[in-house]
Amino acid sequence: MTAGAVRLAVFDCDGTLVDGQADICLTMVEAFTTLGLPAPERGDILRTVGLSLPLAMRRLAPDADADLQAALTEGYKQAFRAARTAGRIAEPLFPGIRMALDALRADGWDLGVATGKSDRGLLHCLTAHGLNDHFVTLQTADRHPSKPHPAMLEAALDAAMATPQDAVMIGDTSFDMAMAVAAGVRPIGVAWGYHSAAELTQAGAVAVARSAKELLEILR
Repeated sequence: MTAGAVRLAVFDCDGTLVDGQADICLTMVEAFTTLGLPAPERGDILRTVGLSLPLAMRRLAPDADADLQAALTEGYKQAFRAARTAGRIAEPLFPGIRMALDALRADGWDLGVATGKSDRGLLHCLTAHGLNDHFVTLQTADRHPSKPHPAMLEAALDAAMATPQDAVMIGDTSFDMAMAVAAGVRPIGVAWGYHSAAELTQAGAVAVARSAKELLEILR
């Protein structure tokens, strides 16, 4: 890190900040069954968390044509919105995350998010946890190519006026680590999400935290 420079820590959301796997899996099953398709296995669904929805559908329904994949994407969005409106969405923060975010801000870090969520989904999630004011930049799949393309991180760097060497990307999937590598940002994995520590390391993680406390130790 450069002395006196802006230090930027960019977080993934699902699987890193919040645990939304139950809602994601239930909504994905609904999207498939509504269209009369067999639902993917839970493990296969979780392997796509972090990707944009169109890319996730291409992986989960590789034999479907483009129109059907688009219908699955729209079906997922509609089902998730309906569940959220009905108050059925629960995206709890992982243990220690709020403490870690507060500690990093106190240490002088700027914080950001780079996620496969939509703008609406991310805003709802952060609002529910009272975290809107914690982040200086929010980058979503609505405005960028899917991870591991570096566009979200590049936009975050620009928004925070930070350089790649003074930034870290914190995430739970190999997509996050590969995105960081592509953007020239230091990749740090977390072991409480959807990909294993070995996968994160193989994708480029320079360290993998097993807890929020350990994450702080790595960054300090």
